[in-house]
Amino acid sequence: MRIVIASDAWRPQVNGVVRSLENMAAHAADFGASVHFLTPDQFRTLPMPGYPEIRLALTTGRAMERRLAALQPDYVHIATEGPVGRAVRAACLATGRPFTTSYHTRFPEYIAARMPAPEGLVYSLLRRFHNSGAGVMVSTPSLARDLEARGFRNVMHWSRGVDGGLFRPRQKGLPGLTGPLFLYVGRVAVEKNLAAFLSLDLPGAKVIVGDGPARAELEQAWPDARFLGVLTGEALAEVYAACDVFVFPSRTDTFGIVLLEALASGLPVAAFPVTGPLDVIGGSGAGALDDDLRAAALRALQADPAVCRAYGERFTWRASAGQFFSNIIAAHAAVESGSQVHREPFPPMAAPDQDGRALLP
Repeated sequence: MRIVIASDAWRPQVNGVVRSLENMAAHAADFGASVHFLTPDQFRTLPMPGYPEIRLALTTGRAMERRLAALQPDYVHIATEGPVGRAVRAACLATGRPFTTSYHTRFPEYIAARMPAPEGLVYSLLRRFHNSGAGVMVSTPSLARDLEARGFRNVMHWSRGVDGGLFRPRQKGLPGLTGPLFLYVGRVAVEKNLAAFLSLDLPGAKVIVGDGPARAELEQAWPDARFLGVLTGEALAEVYAACDVFVFPSRTDTFGIVLLEALASGLPVAAFPVTGPLDVIGGSGAGALDDDLRAAALRALQADPAVCRAYGERFTWRASAGQFFSNIIAAHAAVESGSQVHREPFPPMAAPDQDGRALLP
């Protein structure tokens, strides 16, 4: 099967959307599929206001109609709701071509963190965008429940994975820093709530990997933290394994692939009990979730790295790719039969305690 995937998130961006799509495509042949991407680098672009490293494509639905006619895909998947995604959606609606979508980012909350904007209005626009497709893929059970409560239809499960060969336990410690080492990996931006981590009174040192519009301000405000910039491959894996606890302060991420990378590296996770950490970590014993992030970080120090590693290895990119391709086939079969997509129950990841807090055993 030939699949066209439209995504506004693409290289050189380093984020969960890009990694999910790249790893899915890497396993496409295992499932008899070939993948062609429509991404901003194929069009004229403008920098996104306030976030210049993200480029916004200048394209139209009519232009995408021509692209799809030339590519003749069996299936179309729209990964993001930006200019590329909107143009491909318009092209599909104009030509009667079914398509699926995925929901990666809580844009209403992200927008609200940057400017006054009614979340209800943004969710209304997103609901219209995704409900026009044959199905929308989400990464966790709690996100599925939230979107269904907001009127999103045909919600399907698409989990994420980790490269357990690259991300694995290694030597502890970083030059010039006294442990324990508390690590964050990801965008350095206001919606990631990094101040909640950097302001904690913790022993040892704090390490930040990543870049973004808030980096200069945060480096100035917390000069004792070590900011390493963007790291990839072996360099990133070595830093993960060198640290002792992974702290994830975001309250808006839908999953957090970095959680799996930390776990596979033998790091327990400390986070708030919200969508993403609550689903992935739950009561697994591979970390601690608490509304008091300092308490979570200190409790996480007690976790057994071997438990974290074993739990992280449960998530593979091949299994993630299998879910993706199965969803596409199921969604199009539902369109052909005129029925709704039947969503299988989400498989358990790590069930939380009754009060929503994950506690170490």
